[in-house]
Amino acid sequence: MDYNDDAQLDTSGVQDARGGGGGFGGRGVAFGGGGLGVVGLVAYLLISYLGGGGGGAATSVLGQLGQNGQPATVDNSSIKSECKTGADADAKLECAVVADIDSIQDYWTRELPAVGQTYEPVPTVWFTGQVTTGCGSADSGAGPFYCPADKRVYIDLSFYNDIESQFKAAGGKFVDAYVLAHEYGHHVQDLLGIENKVRSRQGATSDSVRLELQADCFAGVWAKHATEPGPNGEPAIVSSIDEQDFTNALQVAGHIGDDWIQKNLGNGQVNQKSFTHGSGAQREKWLRTGYRTGDPKQCDTFSAADLG
Repeated sequence: MDYNDDAQLDTSGVQDARGGGGGFGGRGVAFGGGGLGVVGLVAYLLISYLGGGGGGAATSVLGQLGQNGQPATVDNSSIKSECKTGADADAKLECAVVADIDSIQDYWTRELPAVGQTYEPVPTVWFTGQVTTGCGSADSGAGPFYCPADKRVYIDLSFYNDIESQFKAAGGKFVDAYVLAHEYGHHVQDLLGIENKVRSRQGATSDSVRLELQADCFAGVWAKHATEPGPNGEPAIVSSIDEQDFTNALQVAGHIGDDWIQKNLGNGQVNQKSFTHGSGAQREKWLRTGYRTGDPKQCDTFSAADLG
């Protein structure tokens, strides 16, 4: 995946709470893996997303964020100075993430009015180590997640290293963007009231699985439209997505399926009764469905008799 060199980046979609600016560099520089790992990812996301809509934890707001036991400070000065154009996005990981967020939110801003819903932009919070959110506390091992209680996406950028080191899948700029597009898919679900449909939280056909597969499909829909010009003919932020980019994303989707995780990072046994995100094959199917059709209406996993 490449970005248009002259595209102007808007860094207001990021809240950099890493402390010390995080430091720029190439892929993998100064980013460690670890934490709870992918097992923590599955458990945490189920608790935070499905349980984050109320109660005391939901009263947290950005001003109460903390990491490593310290109050959080948002400092966007580094990304504002370094991430100005698509050329910067091609050169630096942080700037690529900014470009991805801009592209994803631009698409949903254009798309949602067609179904009678105004899109509400939300920031992605970059953190290191630990973070406190409206859905509770998490460490880096939780992986990226969306919290409906405070309407923010959270990510420790070291997760992009985990894709290769833990998930044993190919990384790359489009894979990174898919991860974020999935989380913004959850925000779209929140705006549309789909999250309220969630009743069953485990099992191969549970509402939790349907929620996650739909977010994959929404990510594919964004990707289908990512290179299209804007409403006034302005060039898209993303200039190209090639076949290998999408192949890599499909591999990642397969490796973050419950069955792959249980077999390779759990006890080696696959238990469909404990599924929360769907099998690898299902995740591949719905990502592919979104990309093939480019139509959010084709992502109705809650009505689908066969999830794949």
